This record gives sequence, structure tokens and C-alpha cells, in this order.
Amino acid sequence: MKAIAIFIILLAVAGVIALFVMAGVSRNGQAPGLDAGRLTRCPDAPNCVCSEYTDAAEHFVDPLDMASPAAENLGARIRAAIVESGGAVRSERADYIWATFASPLFGFVDDFEIRIDRQASKIHFRSASRVGYGDMGANRKRVEALKTRLRHNAVDG
Repeated sequence: MKAIAIFIILLAVAGVIALFVMAGVSRNGQAPGLDAGRLTRCPDAPNCVCSEYTDAAEHFVDPLDMASPAAENLGARIRAAIVESGGAVRSERADYIWATFASPLFGFVDDFEIRIDRQASKIHFRSASRVGYGDMGANRKRVEALKTRLRHNAVDG
């Protein structure tokens, strides 16, 4: 009985160590960025959501409609919403923002990207885990929470 308890404890310790190693790996890297002017498609793993591709139903989230595509300070409002949500803006170009979010316990890093489509008056989102397979819905929840925050911050002008 004692040997089984020791085995279970060692297995749990190995699991925790593996999680810390994977979290460390996730801290290296960057977002995939744009592909032909659009956010990159999600991989097959269920740890990514994106509003650019309606044909990928398991990954699809609705984009956010903008009432005024020329809204003043749109980038600043989006940056503020990201920071208020616990993210860190890493890069920003015209109509594109890349940020990262880290999980509180192990520090797993997820990439969060926004593309502003002024012609279609939409804000597109992509949120993806860098490592692992599943995310327990964290990326979808993050996008929906950010959309709610942007609506409250009057991102539509």
C-alpha cells in the first residue's frame, strides 16, 4: 500500500513538473500574424478561435461590428481593453494588434490578435494557445469578454 502511495505522489509531482516545463516553452514564440491580409487560420486543435473563417465552425467566433470604422482613438481603446483584461500588447501596426495573455497558475502564454477591417466595419479576433491541445474554452471566453469590454468602452465611436 505504501508503494502505491509513493507511486501516486511521484506521478503527481512529475505531472506538475511537466506543466511547468510546458508553460516555460509557451513563453517563447510569437503570434502567427497576418496571412494574405487576414488573421491566420486556427490549427486542428481545439485551443484556438478566430472570426475570419466561417467555414471552421468549431473555431469560429463572431467579429465585432463597428458603427464608425473611422472612430477616433480606436487603437488606444482596444489597447486599453486588452490591458484592463490582463493582457500585454506586444506589437501594433496599422489595423493589427498582437497581445499575449498568461494563465495565472502556471503562466501558459496565449496569443491574442486583432485585425481592424475598416472597409467591412468589423473587428476580427484570433486567440490561440501556444502549447497543448485543449484550453477548456479559455480562448473563446477571452474573446467574448474582450468584445463585451470594447462595447462598454464605446469602441464603435
